[in-house]
Amino acid sequence: MDVDPSSQDPELQIANFLAIASASLGLLSICLAIIPACGGVASILAVVLGLYSLKTEHSKTAIVGVTLATLGILITIVYTLFLLFSQS
Repeated sequence: MDVDPSSQDPELQIANFLAIASASLGLLSICLAIIPACGGVASILAVVLGLYSLKTEHSKTAIVGVTLATLGILITIVYTLFLLFSQS
């Protein structure tokens, strides 16, 4: 049964929004990993939003967001190192 978003506590609404934003930015960070600055910023922002959401409400969406963002950070680091060492 779906819950009407307007009937939720405002704090839970914000936590749900931040969890969705974290998952979206986490997925975007994986796509943006080929541009290290953009991928890094999106990843860090997704981790921060996901952890803040998890502090309020333990949701699977926030966990997915943090996981995707962590993967985005790793891909960004590996790709950056690849770019640095392939130029030599």
